Amino acid sequence: MFDKDVYVRRRRTLLERMSSIPEGRRGIAAFLGNAEAPQNYRGNDYRFRQDSTFLYFWGIDEPCFAAILDLDSGEECIYGNDTDIDDIIWMGPQPDVAGKAERIGVSCSAQYADFDKAVRAARSQGRTVHFLPASRYYNTLKMASLLEVPAECIRKVAPVAGGHGCCGKAVSASEELVKAVISMRLIKEECEIEEIDKACDIGYLMHTEARRGCRPGAREQDIVGRMEGITISKGWGVSFTTILSQNGETLHNHSHGQIITPGRMLLIDAGAESNSHYASDFTRTYPCSGKFTQKQKDIYDIVESANELAFSLAKPGVTYRQVHLAVARHILEGLSGLKLVRGDVDEMVAAGIAGLFMPHGLGHNMGLDVHDMEDLGEDYVGYDEDQKRASQPGLGSLRMARRLQPGHVVTDEPGIYFIPALIRKWKMEGTGRDFVNYSALESYHDFGGIRLEDDVLITSDGARRPGSRRLPIKSSEIEEIMEKEREIL
Repeated sequence: MFDKDVYVRRRRTLLERMSSIPEGRRGIAAFLGNAEAPQNYRGNDYRFRQDSTFLYFWGIDEPCFAAILDLDSGEECIYGNDTDIDDIIWMGPQPDVAGKAERIGVSCSAQYADFDKAVRAARSQGRTVHFLPASRYYNTLKMASLLEVPAECIRKVAPVAGGHGCCGKAVSASEELVKAVISMRLIKEECEIEEIDKACDIGYLMHTEARRGCRPGAREQDIVGRMEGITISKGWGVSFTTILSQNGETLHNHSHGQIITPGRMLLIDAGAESNSHYASDFTRTYPCSGKFTQKQKDIYDIVESANELAFSLAKPGVTYRQVHLAVARHILEGLSGLKLVRGDVDEMVAAGIAGLFMPHGLGHNMGLDVHDMEDLGEDYVGYDEDQKRASQPGLGSLRMARRLQPGHVVTDEPGIYFIPALIRKWKMEGTGRDFVNYSALESYHDFGGIRLEDDVLITSDGARRPGSRRLPIKSSEIEEIMEKEREIL
């Protein structure tokens, strides 16, 4: 939890940004924290993780809390349950709701059930209820019940103050509130940057442990266990489900059942979460033998130089869409040098040929969520109002296209993958027949994939990589450090 003043300032700023709504249409902004979720029976719950926006404005990292910000009067209230003797027996003495509210600068507190009464009272008075699209089922069903609409309305975003809504009713998640929250959370404060630095330092340690464990005969599962243990000992845990696989062509491979095999490559995409819940997200790809084959090195070096190119271009005023396209061009130039594609590079970029080899976007926003705020709507988060999502392969999957500003934190994660099913599909459909050397690609069907990812903070005059150290990335230094580590152990 940050200092009280941080939360007071954030709520005041939100109030100011919502003041553009005409009087009489402002109403209230209702915030639901997360509840505990049963893992397989009541009482055996998944580890609790608070809703990120609730954390951002209200700071309370406990289940079953809610809050209301009155957009007309500016009044605030926190809702939660005081502990009874049964709670004390199992959890020990706890501060009351009023004490927790006071810690974040809120003078009004009430019991959790009173939140329902307050929302219903606002509705009965004809006031607008602004809320954010819910990701958890508990929150979805609770808000649907309070507002008497189908659950799908709770995840649909529309300009609530304009009277539009879902299912014939003037109720849906508030576009006005979504945009106001995104405008604030996108630009990281100094206290947030410090937490991201901490998460990146933990990420450095977990990836270092993974690299040391990448030895022929080792089990992938053992490596995952050791690296995730570091995140729990140093922070809250992982920021997302670890991707670690020798089948790097599968972008989100969460299966860890294989044995490290000489001649293959191990792709590790993993991140840590600080105790304040800020995320890191790194990817490295290692040669299981300790040295790349020439074929692997050729592809690896293209990806590594694409990573460096993206970092060099990332600065205020540049759109991340432009950076993505520059990376796509660089990758196609490299593949052209290997005779895997042919023709005019600019024409290939325009035709989306890079999407065969990198079917994802260059990066995404990062902060309290590893894919920051994407529960509020990916296009709202990642695109300026004058931008539209493209339809071509790769570029159409770009999660972050905005003009970069100081305080943005984004990922820089180019990759090259040889996905046999996708290659066969393109070839069968005749896609890119004038550019893609499908016969040359035959020998790459068992290659796998390479992705190299760093986190990037946009500064006033350029960018820096958060954390105190950067993971080794050049092919030569990877081979050198792996050789030294294997000699030691």
